[in-house]
Amino acid sequence: MLTTHTDALPPARTRSTRVPPAAGPGRPRTGPPGRPPGRRDSRRPAGPRTSPTRAVRRRPARPDPHDWFAEQLLLTLSGRRPVHALLGHALPAAYDRLVELAPQAPLRPTGTGAGRYAPAPSVAHCGLCLPRPDVIEAFARIASGERLRALAFRLELGGDARWRCAAVDIGPSTRVW
Repeated sequence: MLTTHTDALPPARTRSTRVPPAAGPGRPRTGPPGRPPGRRDSRRPAGPRTSPTRAVRRRPARPDPHDWFAEQLLLTLSGRRPVHALLGHALPAAYDRLVELAPQAPLRPTGTGAGRYAPAPSVAHCGLCLPRPDVIEAFARIASGERLRALAFRLELGGDARWRCAAVDIGPSTRVW
């Protein structure tokens, strides 16, 4: 039996006739057929597949209620926001207290002399206590330059699932040793 030169060559392989390696018990098949496992198509970005016409929209992370209220109270009590901005976010007693405190602007930045001003106040830290699931008692340390002030407030969860400020108190404005 004589073989010709063409019989000795292996058959030509094309992409469509390529047999993928078998997925054994310890080696699951992870890629598309026709491509060895572990290789990725360089034309396609890595990561989960999403439809090009439908973008995935994620909600921005919502701050915790005590952090949000501390920032809002700081803006109001420093004179950067009017009191009525908190009208729907405060119960009547707390709103009356804010109306009493706001004209004094107890958290406003104070001048440091020689024409320089202190930096705008900011919430340095905010902590909380949960006496009940529907009540948050919070405190905030307000920093303005080297000065540190205390702010305490109480939040209550209403029947409409909204947190409202029920009480506000601010530490003394002068240092007592």
